Amino acid sequence: MDYITTKEAASKWAISDRMVLYHCTSGRIHGAVKIRNTWLIPKDATIPQDKRFRRKK
Repeated sequence: MDYITTKEAASKWAISDRMVLYHCTSGRIHGAVKIRNTWLIPKDATIPQDKRFRRKK
């Protein structure tokens, strides 16, 4: 499986690096693994839904 770093995921998803770290630590990105101090995210992972905002129906 190919992995990308949090900075690469942040630029791919157009969000901040800190927000990607938040999603990793909260377990919202499935398949993300932490090796020492670095989070690795699967290349085919999708951006998690932001639960801070309510969706309009």
